[in-house]
Amino acid sequence: MTLVVEHGTSRSGRWLRANRTRLALWTAVIEGVLILVGVIPKWPAFFLAVALIVFYALVGRRIRSDVAHQVGWVAIASQLLIAALPLLVAVLTFAAFVALALLAAVALAFLFLDRR
Repeated sequence: MTLVVEHGTSRSGRWLRANRTRLALWTAVIEGVLILVGVIPKWPAFFLAVALIVFYALVGRRIRSDVAHQVGWVAIASQLLIAALPLLVAVLTFAAFVALALLAAVALAFLFLDRR
């Protein structure tokens, strides 16, 4: 069995590429917990995430170092998840209110349709 190695990659870069999704998710989970607990203030973390995303879009995608490029990808993917956290909370809160309203409507229907 012959392994094909991409030109311009390193052993560390290939390892990061193979595990970057898992690293980004765990980084986002840890950072999200720190934000929710109050260790990291949420608004500065949000603005830093947006600034890092803009920086990566303008500069980070052209980095020549394979390791630096993969580390940048992990950082930006985790920051995108953190930036999406307030939106996710809003959507889940809205869904909870909708579910609560539907349960209340069903309960009222059972009460008013009871003919004993």
